Amino acid sequence: MGKSQLDKILEKASRELTLERHEIVALLDLASEEEFNKVMGVAQKLRGKYFRNRIFLYGFIYFSTYCRNDCTFCLYRKSNSGYPRYRKSQGEIMATAHCLGQSGVHLLDLTMGEDPLYYCDRQGFNDLIQIVKDIKREIEIPVMISPGVVSEEILWKLKEAGADWYACYQETHNKALYSQLRIKQSYEERMNRKMSAQKMGYLIEEGMLTGVGDTNEDVAESILTMRRMGVDQVRVMSFVPQKNTPLENWKITSHFRELLIIAIMRLVMPDRLIPASLDVDGLKGLVKRLDAGANVITSIIPPSVGMAGVSQSTLDIDDGNRSLEKIIPVLDANHLEPATLSEYQAWVQSRQAMISSFKKEGIQCR
Repeated sequence: MGKSQLDKILEKASRELTLERHEIVALLDLASEEEFNKVMGVAQKLRGKYFRNRIFLYGFIYFSTYCRNDCTFCLYRKSNSGYPRYRKSQGEIMATAHCLGQSGVHLLDLTMGEDPLYYCDRQGFNDLIQIVKDIKREIEIPVMISPGVVSEEILWKLKEAGADWYACYQETHNKALYSQLRIKQSYEERMNRKMSAQKMGYLIEEGMLTGVGDTNEDVAESILTMRRMGVDQVRVMSFVPQKNTPLENWKITSHFRELLIIAIMRLVMPDRLIPASLDVDGLKGLVKRLDAGANVITSIIPPSVGMAGVSQSTLDIDDGNRSLEKIIPVLDANHLEPATLSEYQAWVQSRQAMISSFKKEGIQCR
């Protein structure tokens, strides 16, 4: 890209004018460090405008690794019979929730595969509903649920129990690629369930996977779709091949693309939450993702609780590198600060109020 063209796009982004599809694709074509540093600089300024130097911290509780689905990219796909599974009890989940809450995280992300035990009957989600109630009563912290495509009835019950966020990643918004990743899963049902949750008052996290056959046009479509959806948190993760899956031998490249997408997401949606996940590169990859414009650290897992990660199931967990004890010094060294719980709760409440106001006026939140 010519210098003047890049400067024009970045000037437009810095003024928070909507970037067009071709401009996003042009940014995704960037390859030089000098060009990326320019994009990153604007992303950091936009993050600073809305969030100053505050970073939000998410505790992660993957409480069941059983799944009824056969996603080609996932370690926990049902056909991967060689991988040991677990289901955590209510007591184990609450003990981990208390540990994370006491450590200083701002949100608890309750994640599971689409465990057949939960989906088998109308009573299957009762334990999860009770756990959300207990967390809200005992720990008084925001809760994100990531249980897959649950029924609207269950979504309502989880919302009534106190759940604040619903995360249900599409991975890609190219339907053909989606069908290759999420085998025999309805694209429309997954999208519609997020929209239903949004109408119920949930904040929504949408996510995409990169490095799995997605083109620049696919990524641009995902970014624009997320913006049109009015989601509150947007994330991207680099694909990590998993053993005993159809994509085990998939050729991967550097994670530069993920960093570039994080920065572009910040340009397109400057006031949204954008995670830097510890699941891909662990603690050593954190600074690069924060530099790219992320303002949330996700997948914080305490050691010795027997919980797994997603793309890297054991990375940095047992040695404590996913704990706040190791994360806070990294923030300090990079002139960033963990937000307070009250600051995060204030953001959540203000975002909920804004969405509610827009709905009353018939305006789509973007």
